[in-house]
Amino acid sequence: MKTLKKVLINDDHDAIVESVAQVLEKSGVAEIDKTQYCDEAYLQLKKAELEKKPYDLIITDLSFKSDYRNATLASGEDLIEQIRVDKLAIPIIVYSMKDQLQKVRGLIKKQGINGYVCKDRNGSKELSTAIKAVLAGDLFLSPQVDKALQPKSKMEIDDFDIQLINLLSKGFSQEDISEDLKSKSITPNSLSTIEKRLNKLKIQFRANNTIHLVAITKDLGLI
Repeated sequence: MKTLKKVLINDDHDAIVESVAQVLEKSGVAEIDKTQYCDEAYLQLKKAELEKKPYDLIITDLSFKSDYRNATLASGEDLIEQIRVDKLAIPIIVYSMKDQLQKVRGLIKKQGINGYVCKDRNGSKELSTAIKAVLAGDLFLSPQVDKALQPKSKMEIDDFDIQLINLLSKGFSQEDISEDLKSKSITPNSLSTIEKRLNKLKIQFRANNTIHLVAITKDLGLI
């Protein structure tokens, strides 16, 4: 089994950062670096690669509060996506309050994360187990999300539907959505198709209108 020598913690809560650091110290990690912004974490990772002293692991949250800084990478998901785009060979453990199966499934299948630990009463204990699993080359999921790789439930929707609802949440009309998809060469993009998909979603979630649909899917953590 590999050993961890250098780990980066990325979280905007001091108490969480210190808690994770304690878990790593107990695991014998010699070098622990800490960041509170995803842009900063990305620069740390790139710097370590250029100096040929790469990190053995990054542990990151998904949600980061915005402040006075202009962030290019505003969330842990943005950071993870950029890491994979750049093909940085580093294992990733997500440590988050979010426990939506659809989100976890996407991070595993699309971004190849190596572990997903939920922040709760057993978070520190599970994080320690996750680190050992990742070192052994295994995927670790907290019990709350261990069904993420099973077939979708009735309340889960595909990526295209999520994209439509996200655009609705930004104030786009159905015509605007059609034009936006066409400009990005995303299909299907016809207005009639978009209307049908949204009507189907309203029925599925028993939403009275598109505003209600956005509210319901937000409450469910789907967007």
